[in-house]
Amino acid sequence: MVCSKFYLRLPLSTRYYTKAMHNLIRTVTSDSPEQTEAIGAQIGAKLRGGETIELISDLGGGKTTLVHGLASGLGSSDAVASPSFTISRQYQAGKLTMYHFDFYRLTEPGIMANELAEILPDPQAIIVIEWGTIVENVLPGERLTIRLESPAESERKITLSCPAKLSYLLPKEG
Repeated sequence: MVCSKFYLRLPLSTRYYTKAMHNLIRTVTSDSPEQTEAIGAQIGAKLRGGETIELISDLGGGKTTLVHGLASGLGSSDAVASPSFTISRQYQAGKLTMYHFDFYRLTEPGIMANELAEILPDPQAIIVIEWGTIVENVLPGERLTIRLESPAESERKITLSCPAKLSYLLPKEG
């Protein structure tokens, strides 16, 4: 009971960390775009379909580079590009489709929330979302959240958080 009272008193800015308290967390460091892409490829190779991945970082934080790796690891030969201006892109890999959404330019979810809600139950779909706070109420609670931070110009601290059900996606430690 005390724990739930504490949870309710937390400010909104701690939403990620509160959610993460119930998740497995792994942190890795990347010293180059190639390393960030390789981390994405390692995760992408483990994707089965039905997963949702939320990417969190500042502009230029390495999200698209990570998605390059995800698509490559999944086995897609499609050209990966940022969906900043198109809002969404799709990458095919055998029977699986990776949907990549970037909601940075949206001020309200509108029809995109409906489109996302239609795709989420598809077991052949992998959903990757950037700037997902606008569709927070549609996102499944069981998702892999990847936070990319830049402590130095060429360095990325990549923190992955997910429920035990998705622990197979986490990169190996060490």
